[in-house]
This record gives sequence, structure tokens and C-alpha cells, in this order.
Amino acid sequence: MKNIRKYGNKPLNLAVIHGGPGASGEMAPVAQELSLIRGVLEPLQTAASIDGQVEELAITLKECADLPVILIGSSWGAMLSFIFAARYPSFVAKLILIGSGAYEDKYAQNIMETRLTRLSKEENTKIFTLIDSLNNPAITDKNTLMSQLGQLISRADSYDPLTYDNNLMECNYNIYQNVWRQASDLRSSGKLLEFGKNIQCPVLAIHGDYDPHLYQGVQEPLSRVIKDFRFILLENCGHHPWIERGAKDQFYDMLRNEV
Repeated sequence: MKNIRKYGNKPLNLAVIHGGPGASGEMAPVAQELSLIRGVLEPLQTAASIDGQVEELAITLKECADLPVILIGSSWGAMLSFIFAARYPSFVAKLILIGSGAYEDKYAQNIMETRLTRLSKEENTKIFTLIDSLNNPAITDKNTLMSQLGQLISRADSYDPLTYDNNLMECNYNIYQNVWRQASDLRSSGKLLEFGKNIQCPVLAIHGDYDPHLYQGVQEPLSRVIKDFRFILLENCGHHPWIERGAKDQFYDMLRNEV
């Protein structure tokens, strides 16, 4: 299959799920690290809808994985994994959510404001310029603009990042725009959180204390709806723990213990 990367040896019963939406390849470093001890799949989402991504993931895992798998999702990938585990419980042995987005609207109001306070005036100007360009229908190459915006956002989301260059990562603005609009609607309606009631496997959420996505927006709602739920807060850590100088080793130790 073209939309999947494989690491390590069989059994292939770990799967890392990237975020964005539309940021294919961002979890390649995590897959590479975990492949030292287990076989890992890295599915790349190509569908431009939530239902499409769920079904795409189901087909990919059915054809390539040794089921059931441990799903390790980051950011939007954590939320997608959450929805997937509710719809396909027999496919998932454990769910690990890394830097997940909030599951209720009240926790997601000030994310961009927080980011802007962490960046310079020039960087803020650049962000607004990129957003205006992305909203301009006359501009066609929006994937490049999204990548540039993502680099600035990542800077604001990180506490003390290591030098990091993921050449395997690609951005797709169309996927981002369509999927995130649907995800926002699901969250606002309360239907997103309702999925948790159908999750049967153990769930672990790992979150950085510097992540602008408030950890309370994960810990508090999910503790109400998931029976077997644990939460770990990493200190001095932003949105992507595997690039954080002070949290990376602790993060990987946690993952190795969980898988």
C-alpha cells in the first residue's frame, strides 16, 4: 500500500497516527525509535473527511497489521485514534494519546492567543500574512504555505526543542481544512466526547505542560467517559514531546514501558 510505512520486524502491532490534519510523516521519528523494540506501522491519512480517514485506517490496519494494535496518536492523530477505537474496538488493544486536542470547546478558546504571545512581532505578522494567503482562493500552492505556517506554530508550541528536520513530512491544506472543520463541529456538538463511551481498551494520555492545547481539556473530559483512563503530564514539554530537550528521554521511556 502506498499510504503506509513499515518499520522493524513482525509482529506489526504498533501504529503511530500523525496529526495536522494533513501533516503526513510527522511521527516518523517516533516510529523509528519504537521499531528498535517492536514492529511499527505509520499509516498516512489521505482522505479529506473524518469518516474517510477512519475507514482508510481500518482498511490499512486490516491489510497490514497484526491485530489488535496499540494506537499511538499525536495531536489530531490522537483524536482520530479516539474516534477509531470507538468505531472499531476489536482492532485496538490500547490507545495512547499524545498532545491531543481538547474534547470540549471551553478548553480550546485561547490556543492561538497563547501561541502569539510566545512569538516575536515579526513572527506574528508572518502568521497573519500566511493565514490571509491560505484564505485567498486565487492562491493555488497552499501546501507550501501550510508548511511555513506549521513551522511557526511548532516554534510557539515547543518549550525547548532540539534541532529537528523531518524530511519525511508533507503538508496537505485541503485535508486540514476539511477534516478540522468537521472535527470542530463534532466537538461543539458534544458528539466527539460521546465516542469515549464506546471505547473498550485502556487509554493513556500524555501531555506537555507547555502545550497551548490545555491538558485539562483532555484529562477532565476523558476521565468522565472512559473506564480505564490514565493521564501523565510532562514538565517543561510542549506539543511534541519527542523533540523536547528535557522531556524526550522520559517520553520514550514511557512509551517503551507501555508497548
